Amino acid sequence: MKNIPFTKVDIERLSAVHPTPFYVYDEAGIRETTKGLIEAFSWNKGFREYFAVKATPNPRLLSILKEEGCGADASSLAELVLAERVGLSGEEIMFTSNNTSAEEFVKARALGALINLDDVSHFSFLQESAGLPDIISCRYNPGSARAGNAIIGKPEEAKFGMTKEQLFETYRLAKAAGIRRFGLHTMIASNELDIEYFVETAIMLFDLVLEIQNELGITFEFANLGGGIGIPYKPDQSPVDISALGERVRAEYERRKFHEQAVPLKIFLECGRYITGPHGFLVSKVRHLKSTYREYAGLDASMNDLMRPGMYGAYHHITVLGKEAATADHIYDVTGSLCENNDKFAVQRPLPELMRGDIVVIHDAGAHGSSMGFNYNGKLRSAEFLRKENGEFEMIRRAETLDDYFATTNGY
Repeated sequence: MKNIPFTKVDIERLSAVHPTPFYVYDEAGIRETTKGLIEAFSWNKGFREYFAVKATPNPRLLSILKEEGCGADASSLAELVLAERVGLSGEEIMFTSNNTSAEEFVKARALGALINLDDVSHFSFLQESAGLPDIISCRYNPGSARAGNAIIGKPEEAKFGMTKEQLFETYRLAKAAGIRRFGLHTMIASNELDIEYFVETAIMLFDLVLEIQNELGITFEFANLGGGIGIPYKPDQSPVDISALGERVRAEYERRKFHEQAVPLKIFLECGRYITGPHGFLVSKVRHLKSTYREYAGLDASMNDLMRPGMYGAYHHITVLGKEAATADHIYDVTGSLCENNDKFAVQRPLPELMRGDIVVIHDAGAHGSSMGFNYNGKLRSAEFLRKENGEFEMIRRAETLDDYFATTNGY
């Protein structure tokens, strides 16, 4: 059983005015999770969580996270502008991009964002296109030295980051160019629930910081451990003990005496899914029931609303409002209406017997859900609502209309 912060009556009232499908985000849950993460690393005086904008790029949610002390991890021009629009600037923004355009580097420089380079060649490209900043960070890809996971894949096959040799080369170039402030970053897993994986990542990055400092005679201001902290999509999974993780990282940090440096090393994270994932819900209704070689429950939502199950075969728990206590004694493929056979939210999923009009809640859709929406078959993106701490629902993005769909065409 997974918790839901709203009732069937709430959704019936909301859907009477705003038809399903739509997203609902729980403000209280997002704030609580963010506070817990920041508290777990509060031992590090310079700690900052840079929320991964790509996870849930909604200005209202970013504003809430800004209030809680988060910065923004941006990967594109639009995400840089989004961070700017909610009032973030300077080193409150981390720009980590790959295959980066000159226009994006120019905007990142204009905002004063921390720039995290993905390739050694990007140093000269940045210098030529936007000028060099006061501080340079680089993204490390450890290759076969570390294992990835199902979502990101093997590090040596990933398009992200530099080899160790390329890191040294880039920092040498930066030092020779007069740069005196440095950071280091890595991101090699996504949706990982094993604390040990993140402790090993911290050890890897901490030791690399010391090695580069000793060999090149530079000092690092921060180590960005990336994101990738997972959430328990399945009811029998346990959440990451964030306090335990913070203490384990602290022990490794102090073992290397970073706290005794003239400028103690700052720890950064860039979690997205961990913060908003569990607190977002895709709400839909059963449109049709179909019986052929299998039993199918067709929803009014489709894969364009939530791509992860069709793309990764990812599990998202499903609750039928009003039937929470009913026995899950029917087996369904839960589908949308796209002209693609992988347009399925669940395959052979035990659920209570469904009827047309039943309200279905798809859990843990608060990250990489609406943000990965698309318009195949001319489907329109759904509305997003915030369930505020006082229990009221606020529309934070309206649903697209057919007028929106045709707005970029020539007079049709």
